[in-house]
This record gives sequence, C-alpha cells and structure tokens, in this order.
Amino acid sequence: MRKKKLSRLLEPRFQLYFAFLLLFALASAFFSQVLAAAEFVIVVVLYLYFRRANARRRKEILGYIENVTCNMDMATKDTMVNAPLAMVIFRPDSDEVIWSNDRFLRLTGEHEHLFDTKLSAAVPGFSTRWLMEGKTECPDEVLLAGRRFLVFGHLVRTEERGADSFLATTYWVDVTDYSTTRDEFYASRPICAIFTLDNYEELMKGVPDNAKSAILGDIEEKIGAWTAPAGGLFCKYDRDRYLFLFEERYLAQFQESKYSVLDEVRTILNPKGIPATLSIGMGRDADSFQELFQYASLSVEMALSRGGDQVVIKNKFNFEFYGGRSKEMEKRTKVKSRVMANALGELVADASHVFVMGHKFPDLDCIGAAAGAVAIARKKEVPVYVVRDPNPNPADDMTNRLAALPEYKDVFLSPQDAMIRADSRSLLIVVDTNRPEQTLSEDLLLSCNKVAVIDHHRRAATYIADAALNFHEPYASSASELVTELLQYLLEPADLLRTEAEALLAGMVLDTKQFTMRTGSRTFEAAAFLRRAGADTGDVRKLFQSDLNGVIARYDIIKDAKLYRDGTAVAILDHPVGRVTAAQAADELLNISGIDASFVLFPDGERVIISGRSTGDTNVQVILEKLGGGGNAAAAGGQIPGDIHTVGDRLLKAIDAYFDEE
Repeated sequence: MRKKKLSRLLEPRFQLYFAFLLLFALASAFFSQVLAAAEFVIVVVLYLYFRRANARRRKEILGYIENVTCNMDMATKDTMVNAPLAMVIFRPDSDEVIWSNDRFLRLTGEHEHLFDTKLSAAVPGFSTRWLMEGKTECPDEVLLAGRRFLVFGHLVRTEERGADSFLATTYWVDVTDYSTTRDEFYASRPICAIFTLDNYEELMKGVPDNAKSAILGDIEEKIGAWTAPAGGLFCKYDRDRYLFLFEERYLAQFQESKYSVLDEVRTILNPKGIPATLSIGMGRDADSFQELFQYASLSVEMALSRGGDQVVIKNKFNFEFYGGRSKEMEKRTKVKSRVMANALGELVADASHVFVMGHKFPDLDCIGAAAGAVAIARKKEVPVYVVRDPNPNPADDMTNRLAALPEYKDVFLSPQDAMIRADSRSLLIVVDTNRPEQTLSEDLLLSCNKVAVIDHHRRAATYIADAALNFHEPYASSASELVTELLQYLLEPADLLRTEAEALLAGMVLDTKQFTMRTGSRTFEAAAFLRRAGADTGDVRKLFQSDLNGVIARYDIIKDAKLYRDGTAVAILDHPVGRVTAAQAADELLNISGIDASFVLFPDGERVIISGRSTGDTNVQVILEKLGGGGNAAAAGGQIPGDIHTVGDRLLKAIDAYFDEE
C-alpha cells in the first residue's frame, strides 16, 4: 500500500496529454487517413517508451529510499549502542529496565545487561516522577558511581496486550567537573560580618579602666575562639565594633551552632552584674566588597532596632533573623530624644502641611501618638491633618472626643482627601508602625517627599526606608511614650490639650498593661509630664471599660483556650469575634497561673487575625514573625491569609520551632 502511494507521487500525470494526442489523431482522419495513422503510431510508441522509462525510474527511487532507510536504522542502532552519553530505556510505571548501553552498564558496575532489573536498584534514590509530570529534565542532579549527572528524557506511549503503557528513554550527562567548580565558587564567596557590643555604654559606665580592658579582652577572646575555625580575617575597627570576613562554606557551621557566641558573650558580666550583649550583622551575595559591607551595616542596624542580642543576615533580596529572644533592656538616652525633637521641630516648621498617619485598625496608642504630633504642628503654626481609618476600630471613642474639640475642626481626613491636599513640601509623620504595608494609606506614604517615623515595634524585614527622621526605639513601652518625650522639648505642658494628654496616657496604659509590663524610668517620667498637662487617670480608666456582652464574649474565648506546651495557651476560634475582644482575651489568659504566653486566632473573611501576648519570658514577636506578623516581645499580632485550620497548624509549628531551638 505504501509503495503504491509513493508510485503515484513519483509518476507524472501524463495520461491526459496522451488522451489529447489521440483525439488530435482522430481529428486528422477527417482530412488524411495516412496522417492520422502516422500520428496514432507515434503516440503509441511514445506512450510505451514513457511507461518503460517511468517504471525504471520508480524502481531506482524505491531502491534508493530503501537503502537510505536501512542505513538510517543501522545508524540509529549504532548511535544508541555507541553513544557518547549513558542511555537507559525503562518502564516508568514498573521501574523495569528494558535496555541500556555499555556506558550506563559501566557506571552501574554491571558487565552484562540490566534486563529484568529495577532502575531504582541500579540507581538508588533516583525518582522518575518528573517524567510522568511531562518534564524533559530531572530537576536535581543524580549521584551515581561517585559522579554527578544531569538526566534528560522523554516518554513514548506504546500498546502492549491491548493496553496503553509508556517507555522512558533517558540520557545521562556527566557534569561532575562543572558542578564541583560551581560549588567551589559559591562556597568561596565572601561574607562580611560586623560584631557590635550593643550595650557598650551601660557595660562600661562607672567601670575602672583596668576592668574595662579585662571585659573587652574576655569578649574578644570568646569572639576570636568562635571565629577561628573559619580561618577568616577578624579585626577591631571601632571601640565596640569588629569586622570579620570569611567564606560562605563556614556559614552553615555557624548556623548549626545557633550562633553560640551570643550566649558565650552574655556570660561576661561587668562589676555591677550587667551582662554583655552582642549583635551580629552579616552581608552576603553582593557584587562588590563595598556593597557587602553596606549589607552588613544594614544588618547591624536592623539587629539593634529589633532589640539587639541577635544575628541578622542580608542578601540582595531580604533579611534573615536568628536569636533576639532575650528580654529587652532600657537603653535610651535623653540626648537622642532631644536631638530627634529638634530635628522634628525643624521638619514641621519647614513643611507646608503636616499629615499624621498610623497603622490599619488603629488603637489608643496609635491615636494618642497622632494627637501628640498634632500638638507639635499646632505649636509651630503649621496646618495639620490626621488620616482617619473609615472602618470601625478600637480608637473610635478617643477619635470622636478629639474631633469634637474646636482645635480639631477639619483635622481628620480620609486617605483620599489627604492625597489631594498633599504637595511637594508636605511632611508625613507615621506613628506606631514602621512597615509600609501596615500604614492606612501606602499611596500617601509614597506620595510624600518627607517622611518622619516614630515607632517602638521591633523592625521587620520590610520597613519604611529613606525616612527624613526615624525615631525608632524598640525599648520604649509605646509610641505615645516616644511622642511625649519629644513634646517635653518642643512645648510646655500648658500647650497640650487635656484630651490630647489623656489620649497619650491612654496609649501608654494600653501598651504597658496598666504600667505592669515593658516599663522603665522613662515611662513614668513621660506619664508624669502628661499628668502635669492635665491628664485625668480616672477618665483614662473609663476608656478601658467593657460592656457586659464584651466581657461574656471574652470569657467564652478563654473557655475555648487549650494549653499547648511550656505554659503557652492557644485559642483557635471557628467564628469571627471583635478584634478588641480577642486582644483582651489574650491579655486575660496571662492572668492565669502557669500561662506565660497566649495566642487567640479567629477567621476574618479570607484571612485569620492573630493576637499574641506574653509576660516577657516568651518572645511572641519571634513566633508570629514566622507567619508574617510583627510587634514586640510582649505583644504581637498578624493578619495571615488562609483558613483557620491551616493558620492554626502553622502557628503550632512555629511555637514548636521556637521552643525546640532553645
């Protein structure tokens, strides 16, 4: 059948021409029979010659094609047998080897065929799932006979015994030399690390010179012993900073030791019993040593802004965090507050408008800090506006009280109206958050050329960069406390409205849990200033009163809480509740004996809201950071996409990881 089709293709369509020649010969018979006979004889002769020549040509072509086909089959077989690449054909469904060439046999150590052998037996650990997924290249390198291979392949559908099956042909490319060179290149990439004593001032204050030398000598000895196995360059370049250059191959060893140098340095005490704390910032994956040092410097600043006593690593794309579980110590000076107050006053005075914006779903600390910023702008006689969250939130009562004041007429704006009023000289003051995605309007943040940030939360991997002023103190109790410190240098107590003072005090009361947590001497100094400004503690207390339904809902959550491990209570709710109620329930759980940390989760549409609280022994910020949340060691939260069961499982795994790493 195939030869007939080929013959028709090769044979010219001359039959029509001969038919017309015969018709012309018949037509000639009307004029001359002799001429017609001659023409008929010539046509017959030509037709016979054509048939003979066409048959000979067809025979020659078919013979040539058969010869080529035979040679191709022989070449294909020869290529498979003597191919420069190892080859193996097998059934992916049963893992049965059908055929392999000599090169593959030598790799497996076999001298005869591998028929009726499982491929997994010849190559342990080799998975063929990628072939069944339609891929033509194995995603991982395969180790065989001490060599490393890239495996390519494809599937062919066959019919055996009336059923469909597959045959897989794979080609094994030896990339050992390339892989070894590549691994050596990445392993020898430089890493720049900066070690800093983040409490140097407290450690050396009032200590004799000989004791200072002894303390620094002990610290340098422990750091030097920890860095010695890497054989890198270690040197001191400032009174409290050290530079360490090493190859990336040793980074995994440091991570496996969980950066034990932090614990070792913490055992060193000054004569007053204050332990030394160390922060390490590392830069990796940079294009130059200058960029590498910049990465390390940013990492150190990030570590210090998160409370110190931890390791931060920065590459081209993000930050990685290790440690940071120790209790934060108050390490602030009035010098910085005075400098920041003067800088903020100049920024406000030079601005055409001042916009104040907090985080989404603002609380009393957020609105209190915003009220303090309004007082500063009013003192400088600069138009000021507060961006208001249009959705219901815990700060609504205080916001309404402020909006009723004559001084606050037309002060509160929607994010859209603020965008319209903003110009090139506008100043945006962001309070109680340092993450751009958590602000009320990220568009407004991008639109303002000058931005000032006042926040007390530990800095996350995403933060507001390139701010004209960044008053970020993770050791402060609240953003209201930080703003109050600035107010002491910018205005008199009489310049602060009573309601503004109460808003600031309410923010401090909220974040310190009635001045019982995260308080320092500076916290009470700020509260005293607000009392002098007219803040009434009785009115502030009324802001925290709950109605009967709220109390019942709060204790329903507490009833559903379960103890998980190491004094951690977790309440996973399958129905929405008020955010304030959930946060209050998390606080209430800490009043129960034996509970050091609490988490309350509830669904909110396509996301889950988490409130985490701690007495300070457990760092809830480190736990929720693994889920994308943030906050500080005692109070943290997050809005995590997903369903309640998935997020609940992720939280429990994060809690396990936190305690297992201790």
